[in-house]
Amino acid sequence: MDYQLQILNSLSDAEALLSRTADAIALVRRLGGQIGYVRVAFEDADYAALPSTNKMTARVAARGGTMDSGSPESAIHEQVAPEEGDIVVRKTRVGAFSTTDLDEQLRHRGITNLILAGISTSGVVLSTVRDAADRDYQVFVLADASADPEPGVHDFLTERIFPRQADVITTAELEDLLYRDDSA
Repeated sequence: MDYQLQILNSLSDAEALLSRTADAIALVRRLGGQIGYVRVAFEDADYAALPSTNKMTARVAARGGTMDSGSPESAIHEQVAPEEGDIVVRKTRVGAFSTTDLDEQLRHRGITNLILAGISTSGVVLSTVRDAADRDYQVFVLADASADPEPGVHDFLTERIFPRQADVITTAELEDLLYRDDSA
């Protein structure tokens, strides 16, 4: 979620994150899993609909159009880019569900387990973990394929908060999880 050029620029070690994420995506693809992408991007009507009371509005405005839907800065990084058959949704809020049809697309495909990764841990990952758990998905968070500009915040969330609603795993543990679920 949100592996976009503009957002990746907020991280100090984006290349390592992209590499781990690309490996996780390749593994899920190889085992026949569904891949989904969430990106934040705005069209003119979306900007007009953002209320001044929303704190995200100021951050979006400060980016000076780099989060426009057609901007190269809002594109998903090519190292983890979508392929044909992947789910791709565009959002205008922090979480993956609130302004998208993601839930409908997942339910239509019979998907009940979600493996989440994204930037930032305190933004899209936190919002999506909470919302997905409330929607009764079984949620897994790839801790080392998620990042936050504040590493201490990332650690706190993955170690103390997420385990209340999700299983927190690493990309190294992903293969065991997928093979275990595949044999059941």
